[in-house]
Amino acid sequence: MHLSRQSEKEAFWRGRRVFITGCTGFLGSWLTAALLERGAAVVGLIRLREPDSELIRTGLISRITQVSGELLDYDLLRQTLVEQQIDTVFHLAGQTIVGVANRDPAATFETNIRGTWLLLEAVRQTPTVRGVVVASSEKAYGEQTTLPYREEFPLQGRHPYEVSKSCADLIAQSFAHTFGLAIAVTRCSNLYGGGDLNWNRLIPGTIQSVLDGQQPVIRSDGSFRRDYLYVADAVRGYLMLAQHLTEPGVRGQPFNLGSGCAVSALEVVRTIVALSDTPEIEPVILNEVKNEILDEYLSPAKAEQAIGWRPQYTLAGGLKEAMDWYKAYLNA
Repeated sequence: MHLSRQSEKEAFWRGRRVFITGCTGFLGSWLTAALLERGAAVVGLIRLREPDSELIRTGLISRITQVSGELLDYDLLRQTLVEQQIDTVFHLAGQTIVGVANRDPAATFETNIRGTWLLLEAVRQTPTVRGVVVASSEKAYGEQTTLPYREEFPLQGRHPYEVSKSCADLIAQSFAHTFGLAIAVTRCSNLYGGGDLNWNRLIPGTIQSVLDGQQPVIRSDGSFRRDYLYVADAVRGYLMLAQHLTEPGVRGQPFNLGSGCAVSALEVVRTIVALSDTPEIEPVILNEVKNEILDEYLSPAKAEQAIGWRPQYTLAGGLKEAMDWYKAYLNA
């Protein structure tokens, strides 16, 4: 009896040994849950046990092998890959807050750049590892004059966080092309969804305000346009890339994971308000933000061509699921 294509995809991860850095983060929690659901044996590197992490809150952390330590500990990385006989690595760990990078660039460079090459060097020395998916970011592109951003555009980060992602991205490609490692790089647009508790971000902050019956605040003039991707679509992209890592069209390649369109901050807020119980609420527009890139969005055409990935969620569909999660979380 032939397995359905969906069953084959599910079967791929059954019993497969996976190492995730950043497993307790927003995306990491979702990816870990998806891998556990598919029967993978997950090993997670954990620097700090954040009680608000979705992985910890749901208790799923008890179902993974936990390795306590730092991304900058090469011996620990090497020992973990060897002793756990790791097959696939997802490298998600990093310093992800732009403001923190501006205040403390040295620590950001240590984690995001040095942490990446230490992990990839450990992978290079470990024969069991089939391949690695490295999380870069749309920020690796820096500011571009042409839209949408495509993978062949130069990486020209200017500020500390952007530069750290540009460097890590190029280092990952270097290890792939120089040593023949099966590495793919993801450049995701702005991820949103349940579990993101950074209330300063537009979507979590707006949802929190609206659920409290308060007017949401837009710090810009509302016209800045960004690319938003629901986290479940991103997880699907990561899994699909990992499954195809050894193929010529994927190995050593960067891939944009984005919606392919840009939405203004005002449109996002109005969509959230329309989905709420108080659709009459009007946002407060502060118009305080200066020196922001006006528009940013990614072309996902390469990922669709190489692995058949495209977003399945509309903005309204993703925001509705996210609002349901935040409602349950805040009520609890």
